[in-house]
Amino acid sequence: MDEFQEILQDFLVESFELIEQLDQDLVELETRPDDLELLNRIFRVAHTVKGASSFLNFDVLTHLTHHMEDVLNKARHGELIISPNIMDVILESIDLMKALLVRIRDTSSDDGIDVSGCVVRLDKCAKGEVDLEVPAAKPAAAKKVEEVAQEEAPQIAPQDEPDYENMDADELEAEIERLLQQRQAEDKVKREQKNSGTNASAKSEEEDDAEEYEPVVKVPAVVTPARKPASFGDDSEGSDDARAGSPAKKQSTVEQTIRVDVKRLDHLMNLIGELVLAKNRLIKINDDVEERYEGESFLEELNQVVSIVSIVTTDLQIAVMKTRMLPIGKVFNKFPRMIRDLGRELNKKIELEISGEETELDKSIVEEIGDPLVHIIRNSCDHGIEAPHIRAEQGKNETGTIKLKAYNEGNQIVIQIDDDGKGLDTEMLKRKSLEKGLITEKEADNMSDKEAFGLIFKPGFSTAAVVTNVSGRGVGMDVVKTNIEKVNGIIDIDSEIGVGTSMKLKIPLTLAIIQALLVGVQEEHYAIPLASVLETVRISKDEVYTVEGRSVMRLREDVLSLVHIGDIFEVERILDSSEYAYVVVLGLGASKLGLIVDTLVGQEEIVIKSLGEFLKGINGIAGATIRGDGGVTLIVDVVAIMDMAKHVKTSAIVDTTSDVALLTRDKTKASDYTVMIVDDSKTDRTIMRKALEPLGVTLVEAGDGQEALSILKQGDHNFDAMLVDIEMPRMDGYSLATEIKKYNRYKNLPLIAVTSRTGKSDRMRGVESGMVEYITKPYSADYLMSVVQRNINFKSEFLK
Repeated sequence: MDEFQEILQDFLVESFELIEQLDQDLVELETRPDDLELLNRIFRVAHTVKGASSFLNFDVLTHLTHHMEDVLNKARHGELIISPNIMDVILESIDLMKALLVRIRDTSSDDGIDVSGCVVRLDKCAKGEVDLEVPAAKPAAAKKVEEVAQEEAPQIAPQDEPDYENMDADELEAEIERLLQQRQAEDKVKREQKNSGTNASAKSEEEDDAEEYEPVVKVPAVVTPARKPASFGDDSEGSDDARAGSPAKKQSTVEQTIRVDVKRLDHLMNLIGELVLAKNRLIKINDDVEERYEGESFLEELNQVVSIVSIVTTDLQIAVMKTRMLPIGKVFNKFPRMIRDLGRELNKKIELEISGEETELDKSIVEEIGDPLVHIIRNSCDHGIEAPHIRAEQGKNETGTIKLKAYNEGNQIVIQIDDDGKGLDTEMLKRKSLEKGLITEKEADNMSDKEAFGLIFKPGFSTAAVVTNVSGRGVGMDVVKTNIEKVNGIIDIDSEIGVGTSMKLKIPLTLAIIQALLVGVQEEHYAIPLASVLETVRISKDEVYTVEGRSVMRLREDVLSLVHIGDIFEVERILDSSEYAYVVVLGLGASKLGLIVDTLVGQEEIVIKSLGEFLKGINGIAGATIRGDGGVTLIVDVVAIMDMAKHVKTSAIVDTTSDVALLTRDKTKASDYTVMIVDDSKTDRTIMRKALEPLGVTLVEAGDGQEALSILKQGDHNFDAMLVDIEMPRMDGYSLATEIKKYNRYKNLPLIAVTSRTGKSDRMRGVESGMVEYITKPYSADYLMSVVQRNINFKSEFLK
């Protein structure tokens, strides 16, 4: 049973691969019915599937493909012209073949699907459209010889009397070999003709096999003598050797590929993601080491190792990503058939032009964009392309054209769908939206053409007068928008009435590892997908205006709505807001938004991580990533952000005077003053405490800079001054002072250095970091008390 299942799996994989291109080939055949190579290719698919299904005892599939072969075989002989009606029946049989293969895949049996009606129609096509009878093999064989002669004649004609006298030895040998092979091919056909009369029971199968390899037999006659005689050696033995040669060639191709379970590739991609994170961490550590050990000899070697690891990781990442890439032609291949069927259903003449089908996308994205493209193309056929008589009246070609192309643009793939139909009427779109209550009259009046084009993506919107199988329910284009945004893509529409519509889908190459812009908001970091960032600008507070309770700015000729990312995620703004602000301009289709941030950290390659079961679904957050310094950064969901921004009414730049007032409120007693003592030595902290206790002020102690910063962040105390030691573990006094000055509410907080470092450079560094006083050890208790009193504006009446 295991062996059968293995063979069955191979049969299914091969069969699905063979019929994948079949729809497109058949639609091409309808326009080029005399294309022998195309006919042979289609015939070989049916023949191969029939042979394999017969071996595996799938009688229904064998029965169907055998009758398909009959029709295709007559077409190959020129006895049957493929008309649209005949093509309808062939396409129906292909659909049944696909359904049978799916049935076999799911149940290991082809029972349960009735093909008798289709078989009857195939037989009618084979009998009713035939001009020549082919009951015996003689006419077919004679016709074959005649075809060979006709094909050879025009190519041999110029060589009827070759100039043998001027030929060298190699050319003469090649000419002799060619003539011998030509004669052998003709003799072989004659032998088959004679043998077919004595083996009538096998006549049909032999004829199929001989015809299947007919192009191989013809090859010697069309190849010029300049080619090496050895190139004809394997083919000249006739159809038996050709039959052996063809599988050998196919086998060599198969050996170059290997089928891998998608789960393995996904696991490999996850490991690469972890490696990228480790690389980022290594680069950050290397930068820190360089800064700390500047000038050390080992740094050059360390830099080389880090550089090599970075390069190899990037190359490995690209290689693994490519293994997950699929040509977008896998999606495009089904559209010629769909266009052909829609054209007949709508009574329109529509032609599809495809380009860029070799462009590659991540497998997960290829699976997601199939449905959106189906809806867009159906929409173009139904609403875009006009009926033939209307096009003729407008001076257009009766046949409408839909162009589908894909190409790379930076780190994105662009899929462009153009049609030469009637275009989008913005006034009609607004009117329909108003009727359905999708927009207000005020919104309609202020709406630009680009925004009006976007109305077609509104749920429930439709311009169809009647609901049909093709359109009219108002769900198709909404599905397009939802699915494209799910893969972080954007849609751009351009249209001109009477000329046509162009729709561009911009999609990232992969969803696993992306380029992002890291931004800072207070002490938080956020990652914004770079594909959604149009530009970044720095503005002053004077450039921000308020219109109807919303913050806006003028960006060249446009008025850009502004919102602070802190307002969206409710981040408390306690750090100093400087005179300038950074605005990240986000773009999503025709919509733009200015996102105000505190700092621009830089661009980084990030690995997208899920937030897990408990945190997923948080509005505005698409996932998380790990930074080079080990911290976690949330990834912004741009689509959700732009929607949330509509409901944020607070000013982009808030007034922080309330925090300042809190610090300068009136003191009614000595204990209202609060001073923090920061020193890693418990003895030194005790000395300072004893010196200040007579004042009656509230004293808070911290063992190092990080503990002091943590106490500040908690906000339990409003400090009036800090006594800071310089030499401390984890965070020294200079670093602590620098961090504290970032907080707006502590911008004017007196920082008093208490240290044994007395050098001039130490004092200068203390001043630069924000220290207002510099007390050197040892000191007297009275001096310390007077310095603190002066800096906290201590009222003399509070002295005991």
